[in-house]
Amino acid sequence: MNIDIKYISKLARIKIEDDKFEKFEKDMQSIVDMVENLPEINEELTIDRNNAMKLREDVAETNKFTRAELMKNAPMVQAGCLVVPKTVE
Repeated sequence: MNIDIKYISKLARIKIEDDKFEKFEKDMQSIVDMVENLPEINEELTIDRNNAMKLREDVAETNKFTRAELMKNAPMVQAGCLVVPKTVE
């Protein structure tokens, strides 16, 4: 299989220097070779009904930090609020 890195970089709109095309072709070819050597997967799903997966329960922690502790990390605080750069004129 011939991999045309120039064509792929044009489609992806990625600028690749001319001296790096050969390296990328070798790398891409090794990826394709690895994928071609992957074993086939049976479509039948194997589930062990005697050993069901148990998911943890997500619990939100509240009141872990005080407001003062959180504000110490802010670069600028004014009147108890975070000061951020103006983004809209």
